[in-house]
This record gives sequence, structure tokens and C-alpha cells, in this order.
Amino acid sequence: MLESCQNAQERWGGVHLLIDRWLQERNQLVQAYVAINGSAASPSADALQQFCEILVDYVSAGHFEVYEQLTSEAKAFGDERGLELAKQIYPRIDAITEVALAFNDRCDTGDCNDSASLLDDVKHLGQLLHERFELEDCLIEVLHNAHQEQAVPSA
Repeated sequence: MLESCQNAQERWGGVHLLIDRWLQERNQLVQAYVAINGSAASPSADALQQFCEILVDYVSAGHFEVYEQLTSEAKAFGDERGLELAKQIYPRIDAITEVALAFNDRCDTGDCNDSASLLDDVKHLGQLLHERFELEDCLIEVLHNAHQEQAVPSA
């Protein structure tokens, strides 16, 4: 997961400040995930809290900043193919967001600390986050990079 995060930053780093900041936050999320998933023992309450804070920030930035920006850019360039792709991908991203927010809510109420299935839940969430990162990378690739090519004047 960390490697795919670094690959995304290498591909799109510097392309757009918003995306750069978001990809840096993704890297922080992955590092926080590794910290709570790194041992056979249950993660500490502090590590869980830090992970959850970054998780909520990351998914919120995606929904309320990055996706909105990418969609606006696609509309500005009349990119029907990109907008159609977004319509297909967003529902899955939304479903993963719901799982992430439910995990956060459980931890906020203290249910994570007592849960016998916490490690399984963390592992499952990690798999979903990996899937989400791939979907997001696809959106950036299609929506942003295609428009960057269109914006460059031809000689």
C-alpha cells in the first residue's frame, strides 16, 4: 500500500497543489495504518485515535475538495468520458467511505478498544483503503492528466 502511495506522488506530484497536499495526507494515512496494523497485539488507543483523525481528514478532503475539483475540471473541458468514469467510480468510493466513517465512529465511542475483532476490522479497512487509492488514482489519471494534455497548446 505504501509503495502505491509513493508511486502516485511520483506520477502526480507538483501537478496541482490540492492533489499534492491530498497525496501527502494519503501517505500519512498509510503510515498511521501501518502503525496500528504492525503487530499481533491490539493497537494503542493513541495510535487508533491518530489513525482515525487522519482517516476522516483524508476521506473528507477527497469528497469535499479533490473530487469536486476534478469533476469541475472535467466539466470545464467537456470531458464526457471522464465524467462517466467518475459516475461509475464514485459509488464504490462512497461505500468505502461509509465503512471508514463507521470504523471511526466505533472508535470514537470506545468500541474499538473492547472489540475482539479489531485486528480483522483493521485488516479489512486496509484492503478497502487500498482499493480506494487505486480508484482515486484512476480518477486523477483520467480526469486531471487528460485535461493537462488538452491545456497544453499545440504547435
